[in-house]
Amino acid sequence: MKEYQTITEISGPLVYAEVDEAIGYDEIVEIETAQGETLRGQVLESSEDVVAIQVFEGTSGIDRDASVRFLGETMKMPVTEDLLGRVLDGSGRPIDDGPEIVPEERQDIVGAAINPYSREYPEEFIETGVSAIDGMNTLVRGQKLPIFSSSGQPHSELAMQIARQASVPEEEEGDDDEDGSEFAVIFGAMGITQEEANEFMEDFERTGALERSVVFMNLADDPAVERTVTPRMVLTTAEYLAFEKDYHVLVILTDMTNYCEALREIGAAREEVPGRRGYPGYMYTDLAQLYERAGRIKGRDGSVTQIPILTMPGDDDTHPIPDLTGYITEGQIYVDPDLNSQGLQPPINVLPSLSRLMDDGIGEGLTREDHADVKDQMFAAYAEGEDLRDLVNIVGREALSELDNKYLDFADAFESEFIDQGFETTRDIEETLSIGWDLLSMLPKDALNRIDEEFIEEHYREDDAEREVVEAAD
Repeated sequence: MKEYQTITEISGPLVYAEVDEAIGYDEIVEIETAQGETLRGQVLESSEDVVAIQVFEGTSGIDRDASVRFLGETMKMPVTEDLLGRVLDGSGRPIDDGPEIVPEERQDIVGAAINPYSREYPEEFIETGVSAIDGMNTLVRGQKLPIFSSSGQPHSELAMQIARQASVPEEEEGDDDEDGSEFAVIFGAMGITQEEANEFMEDFERTGALERSVVFMNLADDPAVERTVTPRMVLTTAEYLAFEKDYHVLVILTDMTNYCEALREIGAAREEVPGRRGYPGYMYTDLAQLYERAGRIKGRDGSVTQIPILTMPGDDDTHPIPDLTGYITEGQIYVDPDLNSQGLQPPINVLPSLSRLMDDGIGEGLTREDHADVKDQMFAAYAEGEDLRDLVNIVGREALSELDNKYLDFADAFESEFIDQGFETTRDIEETLSIGWDLLSMLPKDALNRIDEEFIEEHYREDDAEREVVEAAD
């Protein structure tokens, strides 16, 4: 293995060195400083005589006397089933004082694209225990469904709730000897504060969720370069557990905005021509390489489902990060600042939210036969109530008809009873749909024009409608 002492330039997280042999793109590099410290890096650009190396630990301490070794291989993640229950840093090294990880194999972190022909269509329900998601924007196994939030919103609490509560209903009903071990959560945190990291770890340990999880932590003061590696480490681990060990893996990545900022920082250091708002022109491709690693493969029992979380700068969904993410993923869940200021937990606004694969993951044999009708009717009634709120501000409530007043009451009750369940409460799909029928029963039967007659006969609560009439008379 050749060793070079030919560093010519250091720029931000990048080191440039002269070479006299062909060096592979993405090759792993060890840099030994004059003080004897060994730093790891990756080849970012390679030409005949100069290579650009991005250093994971940052470039402090590196000078012209440092020696550079090219290891002749790309970055690999040591994978094993024993990773469950472990906490690792953003580069995949244990930070939980546990035993050394003995890998079953080492896999390339870039991963191989799933052949479209081999993909299985996602259509099995994942129960998150959150009514606003399960009832209105259902998550399906193998889907990628991002959460769009903004600074100061409780997206971390929602992420913890999903990580804690998510399950695959079929697996729970399966053989007892499985003991629910078929479901795993891989949590990748990028650029979060130490305080947030402590909250996550405390919650994982308190609720016992850590036993079925692998946690990767890249903190805000860790180098930006490491942040670009973390999601790839996470997804390599997820693919191994899903496609080789038959787990249903839920991957939660937070915060993708920090990841994109790291891309921009590295792009600026390389003096690339910037794209929209200074982000690299290849950011769409880069994000697609991550998001498209979700899915199911024919003939394999496991699946990889992704929930990337991103904070929209300025709560602007036309910003490049949410904009490009929305093109690639199958829907989005919006965390709403107005609902949050009203104290709703979780403050999910279901109207702009969408799960494009929902229709295939609900219904008889998956959730319940009336699920689609209930969801459609609640969307319509809540949207009507929202429109009427604007009208009430102008004409006053007295000017509205009796039915319009019921829609207004429905919208208030929908927020306070259906959406506002608290971050510690888990609801199964039966309970979610039952609450839905309680709310729909506030409306007269003839207003339920999106629900099949037989479902109305079976589930409509006459006493709720009568109670509304009595209350109105009082």
